[in-house]
Amino acid sequence: MTKELDSIRQKLDTIDRTILKALASRQELVKEVSSLKLKNEKGIRDLEREEQLLNRIRDLAHDVGLDRYYAEHLFREIITNSVRFQTHSLVDHQNEKKNGETIRVSYQGTDGAYSHQAAIKHFSERYDTVDAIGYDTFQEAAQALLDEKVDYALLPIENTTAGSINDTYDILGTGDLHIVGEEILKVVHCLMAVEPVEVGKIRRILSHPQAIAQCSQFLAKMPRCKVESYLDTAMSAKKVLEDGNLSQAAIAGAPAADLYGLHVIEHDIANQRQNYTRFVIASRDPVKVDLEIPSKTSLMMVTSNDEGSLIECLNILHAHKINMAKLESRPRMNEPWKYLFYLDIYGNDEDPEVKTGLQELAKEAEELNILGCYPKQEK
Repeated sequence: MTKELDSIRQKLDTIDRTILKALASRQELVKEVSSLKLKNEKGIRDLEREEQLLNRIRDLAHDVGLDRYYAEHLFREIITNSVRFQTHSLVDHQNEKKNGETIRVSYQGTDGAYSHQAAIKHFSERYDTVDAIGYDTFQEAAQALLDEKVDYALLPIENTTAGSINDTYDILGTGDLHIVGEEILKVVHCLMAVEPVEVGKIRRILSHPQAIAQCSQFLAKMPRCKVESYLDTAMSAKKVLEDGNLSQAAIAGAPAADLYGLHVIEHDIANQRQNYTRFVIASRDPVKVDLEIPSKTSLMMVTSNDEGSLIECLNILHAHKINMAKLESRPRMNEPWKYLFYLDIYGNDEDPEVKTGLQELAKEAEELNILGCYPKQEK
């Protein structure tokens, strides 16, 4: 049975390589399509063609004995990836940024960290080399951008389990940087050790505070285990490797285990399975986004202390049919009991209706700054 099973698995491996090669070839054609559209100023999406493609896929799936809904789901993901590439290429083209070169990106952490993964995911399709440079803190990553050591900084801003990441809001609140993009990464926390030991034998766990918070329910079931905060998930994995202690483990992503040669002893330990982190891409300069592209605009607002002032501001957005994605408050530096409000709205700040709404909002608020307009990213 073992030989027969190994033979089948080898055939599966061969098919998997064929699928990946076909997807890579398809992506090269997508790049050609994107270049032609940019030259001829054609729109990114052709919804009628997309629907025709999905109809053909459903029919073909039925002909070859494959579940139609599975095939459609798979190709919707492929289409989404194609649209994503073309969207970023259009933004780069219209802002005179060239693809294909080396891009330098700062982030907090080290190789294998979630921020590192997000940086590679966001830029790798458009640039030959992504030089992702890790720093110990968010502030250092942002300062590297201000000092022109890198082209962009990637900063986590919220997680679906642990909530907002205040350090990033405080950095954006200085007004020195502009949001030019976002990246949403699914976070799958794993418990990893130097050997495939039993989970019950672990006595010390290291990880970043955010990862610890996101895995609190799993950790609560390990009362004999000491949980310690560390600079970064991947750094904690590296520390476990260096110490070589069989009773130690780290919480990090599976790529960190692969990178440092650790063994995953418990997979997907976050409080909720649908665990995503949203990152923002920061630049020294803002970008213009074509009105065709579904966009978000991030704002920083200060209201007066008058009764109902915040409601009045939000009513302006409602009056102009501007949908708000998020509202966050942070204490204002050196001004006790005064607050900054951070808003994400759906829409382009150059859209006439949105532009008018923001002009009225600027009159009502004590202060209003646009942190950036950028393409909306689907998870």
